[in-house]
Amino acid sequence: MSKKDLLYSSIFIGVIVVALILFRTFVFTPVNVIGNSMDPTLKNGERLIALNHEKAERFDIVTFNAPDDPNKVYIKRVIGLPGDKIEFMDDVLYINGKIYHEPYLEKFKQKNFDGEPFTYDFNLDKLFGEKTVPKGKVFLLGDNRRVSKDSRVLGFVNKDKLRGVIKFAFWPLEKFGPVTNP
Repeated sequence: MSKKDLLYSSIFIGVIVVALILFRTFVFTPVNVIGNSMDPTLKNGERLIALNHEKAERFDIVTFNAPDDPNKVYIKRVIGLPGDKIEFMDDVLYINGKIYHEPYLEKFKQKNFDGEPFTYDFNLDKLFGEKTVPKGKVFLLGDNRRVSKDSRVLGFVNKDKLRGVIKFAFWPLEKFGPVTNP
């Protein structure tokens, strides 16, 4: 191999590496699920892809830096958007007074039925003294409501602190494919 060929090969590999780093930094982030707060939707040990800078909509699963531990990244579901009034009564989600069904929880709720509500009653006013989700913030819940450290504990999360929206699972292989929302 000539010096010229070696130089071109090195430049080509360098460009590929830089492109991959930029793509990884600005387009997507691999995410590892740690813990059970998103059961049954996401299991401990799953590997996912989050799209960075994607606008989070209601019921999207998002990642964000843990406000209580800067070394951790949490994964939760967007329940409340700015201006929303959020309330749970008798294990039913109400957003702005309208019932919202959470089909992604039904089987899990039945499996874990012990006579207690899966999601205990609350509203934003009782939790935070706020009637609605403040401007620029979101209200997030884990799907495994009994064990999740989410907005009920952490408070509202700034929308600009969301790192990405979970779109794809790649491990384990039986979960390979898009992560869909209701």
